[in-house]
Amino acid sequence: MILPLLQIHNLTFAAGNQKILDRLDLTIHPREIHALLGANGSGKTTLAYLLMGCEGYIPMTGSVLFNGTDLLRLKMHERAKLGLTLAWQEPARFEGLTIREYLSLGHPELTPESLLLQVGLDPERYLNRRVDKALSGGERHRIELASVLCMKPRLAILDEPAAGIDMLSISHIITVIRTLKENGGAVLLITHQEEVAAIADSASQLCNGRIIFSGDPTHVIEHFRGRTCVRCDGEVCGYVRA
Repeated sequence: MILPLLQIHNLTFAAGNQKILDRLDLTIHPREIHALLGANGSGKTTLAYLLMGCEGYIPMTGSVLFNGTDLLRLKMHERAKLGLTLAWQEPARFEGLTIREYLSLGHPELTPESLLLQVGLDPERYLNRRVDKALSGGERHRIELASVLCMKPRLAILDEPAAGIDMLSISHIITVIRTLKENGGAVLLITHQEEVAAIADSASQLCNGRIIFSGDPTHVIEHFRGRTCVRCDGEVCGYVRA
């Protein structure tokens, strides 16, 4: 029997008086690609930040086990050492650091050149550029994906931007996801892109801070497509907290 890699149970988080996550349950197994769909405001990015241990993201209730370890007791760098990695929706900038240096921080057998090629960037054009504001949002996002590959994480949380992704970028995102799985990792894929979600092994729909539908990605995509929410308020889609 294969034990779960990530087990989330009864997770509740609030910002002020507003509940963002409400008794959320989710399980991810080793080498599983799990897509998480939901309208803006449903709690997807909050869940990613909470799992990674970002400052200020402390749940009110619930438990999170990562390979049997209580994740909520650990600081961000300790979670990273266990093999948890987050690709930020808004990638970080590192003034003064070249892309070559940035992509040399992970496993030494993965060269910066090979990593850039996997995300569709020409090494000759990019290796000596800085990871700073001179890069476009799309370029920084691809470099962020390359950095996730170089870490060979046990679980990668990919929080895809809600906009600004073209079909070429989608093809590289899919390549990265498949490579992560081939390397033995699992992926929690937070996305609005149905083409990307379709490659997952399983999927869930998040609404009003709770998982309301899980199963085969095709069925979850159809369920999500049938809802009318543009921004999650728990009412337009007909789902109200119990």
